[in-house]
Amino acid sequence: MTAQAQFAVCNQTLNVLNVAVGRYQYENFATSGWWTVGPNRCANVIDEVLSVRYVYVFAQDVFGKEIMSGATPMCIDTKRFDVVGDEDCLVRGFLEARFKEVDTFKSERWTLFIYPPS
Repeated sequence: MTAQAQFAVCNQTLNVLNVAVGRYQYENFATSGWWTVGPNRCANVIDEVLSVRYVYVFAQDVFGKEIMSGATPMCIDTKRFDVVGDEDCLVRGFLEARFKEVDTFKSERWTLFIYPPS
């Protein structure tokens, strides 16, 4: 039996995107990345049933241009990462990015489509 994607990100742009996600986990915010998502492709970024209402997403193209960002500061790294906590990113050796809050309305599954910036 194959695992069902619980939170997928679909790239509707013409560029390859690098995607990071954040969510509240075990009394703290946690961020992970990177998923590389080709044009007109999707990536499963969270495999288990969603237990949180809000998922935070940050995406940039391969040149580092932000394609999806928001108002919520969280930690990222230049290479593959899993970071617990959203405070003191720079002091802890990480970069800070502003993630977009995605309201899943307490759904167990969600697909987010990223479109080209207008």
